[in-house]
Amino acid sequence: MAGVTRPVRVLVVDDDALVRAGLTMMLDGAPGIAVVGEAADGDQVPAAADAHSPDVVLMDVRMPRVDGITATRRLRARPRPPEVIMLTTFDTDENILHALRAGASGFLLKDTPPARIAEAVRLAAAGEPILSPRVARRLMDRVTVQAGAYERARSALATLSPRERDVAVTIGQGLGNAEIGAELDMTLATVKSHVSHILTKLALDNRTQIALLAHDAGLA
Repeated sequence: MAGVTRPVRVLVVDDDALVRAGLTMMLDGAPGIAVVGEAADGDQVPAAADAHSPDVVLMDVRMPRVDGITATRRLRARPRPPEVIMLTTFDTDENILHALRAGASGFLLKDTPPARIAEAVRLAAAGEPILSPRVARRLMDRVTVQAGAYERARSALATLSPRERDVAVTIGQGLGNAEIGAELDMTLATVKSHVSHILTKLALDNRTQIALLAHDAGLA
């Protein structure tokens, strides 16, 4: 989003009309953000995305017809898809990790303060991580690594250069680009270049999936 002055375009997807109204009202008042559309269920997402071309989708996890995980997987499989942030109550949404594996950039609790939601939208649009190290660890620890995932993750990371692997591990630790640069003594441009190469080499959608891979490999 660097150099782009237009607002971040947001699509709000939730089956609760009050939640949609609240998010729309809050985000429309945030600098640099514009809510361009709403959808009441996951089955409405493709048409809404076509109609409004959002940069970021705020997606509820639990919806009656098509759940947010399925909707995210379908959306992220399309050409040039928007980033997706899942909305969850956390304690009851055990499938949130599967949503991240489906291509979501991260997640937010529905009671997250408005300023943090707006910040997360901007971060997602810029390709930055949304999960804090503490929350990322707590979330990932809720789900057992699938059989064979460790070996697959180790094999995938072995294709990276040593510095790319270092970057992947720090992403898994929840660090942002500036923090990675400080940790590994790299310029911001170098960090971004490494992240781009990792995504390309490993055929991943976003940096959250890099974090999950580092977790599966036991490195984060």
